[in-house]
Amino acid sequence: MFHFLWVLIIGGIIGWIAGMVAGRDVPGGVIGNIIAGFVGAWLGTMVLGNWGPIVANFAIIPAIIGAVVLVFLLSFVMRAFRKTND
Repeated sequence: MFHFLWVLIIGGIIGWIAGMVAGRDVPGGVIGNIIAGFVGAWLGTMVLGNWGPIVANFAIIPAIIGAVVLVFLLSFVMRAFRKTND
């Protein structure tokens, strides 16, 4: 139970850091940060491997890099979607 909460907290922090580095807000607030942290960690680990410090089963550096890329892509898609609807 506590491990699950720890994973959620670390995932949210990774998503929040990615939003800060990217200079963009993650849609969905806290839940969006957690999802961006999880998906970014998965993408970062798939592309860059499992290196650097590991906290709550997240390789922190690849997870942050993957989450930053995800936030950039997500903000680009959201901006393009908004422009087509206007």
